[in-house]
Amino acid sequence: MSAYVIANVTVKDPVRYEDYRRLVTPTLEKYGGRFIARGGSIEVLEGDWHPNRLVLVEFPSVAAAREWWNSPEYSEAKRIRQETSDGTLLILEGV
Repeated sequence: MSAYVIANVTVKDPVRYEDYRRLVTPTLEKYGGRFIARGGSIEVLEGDWHPNRLVLVEFPSVAAAREWWNSPEYSEAKRIRQETSDGTLLILEGV
């Protein structure tokens, strides 16, 4: 069953954040992850949530998403992301 990592990110240091963008894709691929949406325009249809930069990543399973999140391959990219942005990340199990 697919799983999705959803991130709402506010970039604080766009110059250094580019290092994260360069590093993250190979770490996703190793765990079967792929970007579905990455910072595109957002249209709020209902409610008062106004995310800044929304990212959606698909994985083959919740286990694969967790493995990626905790992996040594992602650790450097994660550190850079956490230093250069504020965000909320979650895993959503697919149907």
